[in-house]
Amino acid sequence: MFHPGERTVQRRAGVTVGAHGSAGVGAVIPPVAADFLNLQRMLVIAAVDDGTVWASVLTGPPGFITTPDDRTIVAARLPGAGDPLAGRFTTEADIGMLAIEQASRRRMRVNGRAHADGDRLRIHTEQVYANCPKYIQTRTAIEDDTRTANASAHVTREPTPAHRRWIASADTFFVATHAAGLGADASHRGGNPGFVTMTGDRRLTWPDYTGNSMYMTLGNLELDPRCGLLFLDWENGHTLHLTGRARTDWDQDRAAATPGAHRLIDFDIEQVVQVTGALPERWSFGGYSRFNPATSLESHRTGRQS
Repeated sequence: MFHPGERTVQRRAGVTVGAHGSAGVGAVIPPVAADFLNLQRMLVIAAVDDGTVWASVLTGPPGFITTPDDRTIVAARLPGAGDPLAGRFTTEADIGMLAIEQASRRRMRVNGRAHADGDRLRIHTEQVYANCPKYIQTRTAIEDDTRTANASAHVTREPTPAHRRWIASADTFFVATHAAGLGADASHRGGNPGFVTMTGDRRLTWPDYTGNSMYMTLGNLELDPRCGLLFLDWENGHTLHLTGRARTDWDQDRAAATPGAHRLIDFDIEQVVQVTGALPERWSFGGYSRFNPATSLESHRTGRQS
């Protein structure tokens, strides 16, 4: 089934490759993908709850994700207390998932249907595919078996000054989208610190860099502007969840002011959830992707032209 949102965005972006997008993605988990999933410590998820779209994250030691067959993934975790998706999977729901191994810059995405099975999340796959390693910053998990999560959530209608600083310094975030009848999707966005900018009290903007031209995120947003963002505090285990509405701006003059941007996405924040102590895991920073374009501020400082 062709995704009309993806096709619209592809035509506008000048992509003419036939059957390029989610319609060409298979549902079976290949053995190499199963092996990859079984080693991962982090799984980003996307879902709709009470009419809002959220991105969240599940973490655990290698082996907490298993693949009992070639159409099933089981994560030995559920969204915890304070998480905006806590309790969401008591009934089956669309889910988008992203498994990402920061140290090797490997990632794969899975879209399907999920439900809680005791204290586990069971996913029936509908789309399984790998992504390129562009824009992923390397990070290494810090081993500490004694650390536990002690979560507390704080909900606001708009970002605080501390949240704005968190966003402005981020080199990575995750995007959740959904389109009725076509499922949910979780994707990664990365760049040098400053690539995400606060352009209003409740608006942030990020650039759309060169990718795989499948436009699954932008395709969903073409049909449904509801969107969720997730920022991680890698060193301290805190999570910042935003939900709102996003719009792709195709103004080439505006995009030209941001190095590497083909277009810009504006996101209007409707609710903020910060979960302090959400994750027991910690990651140490390694290095930036060589594919990251300079930020506008960096270009200004060095005299580079966008």
